[in-house]
Amino acid sequence: MIKLNICKVGGDFILLQPNSFNLEQTSIWSFPERGKWATHSGKYRGNWSPYIPRNLILRYSKQGDWVLDQFLGSGTTLVEAKLLNRNGIGIDINPKAISLSRTNLSFHSNSKSQIFLRQGNATSLAFIKNNRIDFICTHPPYSNIIPYSSGLSGDISLCNEKEFIIAMKKVAAESFRVLKKGKYCAVMIGDKRIHGNVIPLGFQILTCFLETGFVLKEIIIKVQHNCRATSKWQDKNKSFLMLAHEYIFVFYKPNF
Repeated sequence: MIKLNICKVGGDFILLQPNSFNLEQTSIWSFPERGKWATHSGKYRGNWSPYIPRNLILRYSKQGDWVLDQFLGSGTTLVEAKLLNRNGIGIDINPKAISLSRTNLSFHSNSKSQIFLRQGNATSLAFIKNNRIDFICTHPPYSNIIPYSSGLSGDISLCNEKEFIIAMKKVAAESFRVLKKGKYCAVMIGDKRIHGNVIPLGFQILTCFLETGFVLKEIIIKVQHNCRATSKWQDKNKSFLMLAHEYIFVFYKPNF
């Protein structure tokens, strides 16, 4: 059990660990309260609950391991890596995300973690050598549901579905290359709708990673809470079901 501790950030004292935490034991994950310990918040649109990377990091890595998140966003994954005594590499194509993450990671703790942030493209991780990463834990954008920039070259949150899948095939290939043999890669992705019809981004991303050479360890269904778009659609259209789940795929790189 991780001991609770307090840190001062910006004149305020914050709790660095959750008040209560139990490792998930089934393939259905539901977090009605998204988690507000350390520097976590829901202000960055589309970021995942810190309960998700906490569960994944604890289950699929050990202290001192190198954790990679190539879709850094507001830094949720690396905040958890730092709290859990893992080293971290965070990459995002958007300089605003790098700046925000650097702020969120500036808290003091007893951790001896090394954390590196870099502006870059998840489709090309040339600065990381082959077989160097112990665990990949990432949450890419869902095609163009939420645009994270206006016209930034290489930003896949601006891509249509076809362009998005092409880019994610490259992401899968780079993930496979940099990950050590026998180690794990966790990716969370959701589906989307166009004209009322489901676009199965989840299954398409699953195929990208399997065709790259990864082996599927787990499919986790994550229940979606407090989606900003829910209130917009629930009273306007009764012809389809509201999407209320996302997928967490856990892959591993085989030893052969």
